[in-house]
Amino acid sequence: MGEQNTEIRIYVACLAAYNNGRLHGRWVDATQDADTIQSEIADMLAASPIPDAEEWAIHDYEGFEGAPISEYEGVDSVAEKAAFIARHGLLAGKLLEHWSGDLQDARRSIEDHYIGAFPSLEDFARDLIEESEDISDTIAPYIDYERMGRDMALGDVFTLSTGFEETHIFWAH
Repeated sequence: MGEQNTEIRIYVACLAAYNNGRLHGRWVDATQDADTIQSEIADMLAASPIPDAEEWAIHDYEGFEGAPISEYEGVDSVAEKAAFIARHGLLAGKLLEHWSGDLQDARRSIEDHYIGAFPSLEDFARDLIEESEDISDTIAPYIDYERMGRDMALGDVFTLSTGFEETHIFWAH
């Protein structure tokens, strides 16, 4: 379902240093459990050039495949999204982007509503009809699979493209 090409990580910055005109932070592997991520953030803050630094923010991120990560995203949320993307690759990131970062909706889509990948919606419609109906050679040339695919997209399915002729299709209900 799409390979992960980039390490999934976040750049956390010390806000006390940042507010004093200094850059201090580190890249953290986001695929670790939340406690380990939090521990690395605590280590970064302890090494801050500003004594007793406590506040941090995410100033950059990589490998989330289009999924939105906010500056003040919680560590648990970051770890859960990273694990989802590590498991399902680019498609997971696209689902999170589609669902505005809602991990529950993204998971439900991939676990309960995923149909598969097809070159196009037309190819999906053709496959669906040919597998469910015995189409005679006499009427086969008259079936407009492109229109059927477009009609399905009006409410029955939604699609996400992850590459050339790589259309992932999900039931919309």
